[in-house]
Amino acid sequence: MGVFRVKAKVWNPRDRDKAVVVELLVDTGATYTVLPTSLLKSLNVEPIRMVKLRLADNRVIERPLGEVGIEIIDRYVSATPVVFGEEGVYLLGAVTMGQLGLAPDPIEKKLKPVEALLMKLLYLGI
Repeated sequence: MGVFRVKAKVWNPRDRDKAVVVELLVDTGATYTVLPTSLLKSLNVEPIRMVKLRLADNRVIERPLGEVGIEIIDRYVSATPVVFGEEGVYLLGAVTMGQLGLAPDPIEKKLKPVEALLMKLLYLGI
């Protein structure tokens, strides 16, 4: 998939008045959205737990995970998981894209709205 970036507004869910605009690299290979630790601290975002993350070179690291509010293309979710990352790392992960109902279009290099799935399993009688 081609690489592209999108602008997003992020904030601490307890204080939307302190929102900042960032540019995120769309990364379908990343589970979670990642923002620099210094930015998250400036928004008073606090870690809620630690997560193990596998890197592209197959190493596994542990990082704090918190929650931010996010808005992209006039779609917002009140809170999405965010990893406390290194300086200069701004990634939009798959969980956040799914929560916002957005998917990358590799041809046009932009995010597009998609339908969410709600299916019942007929064979289980649900």
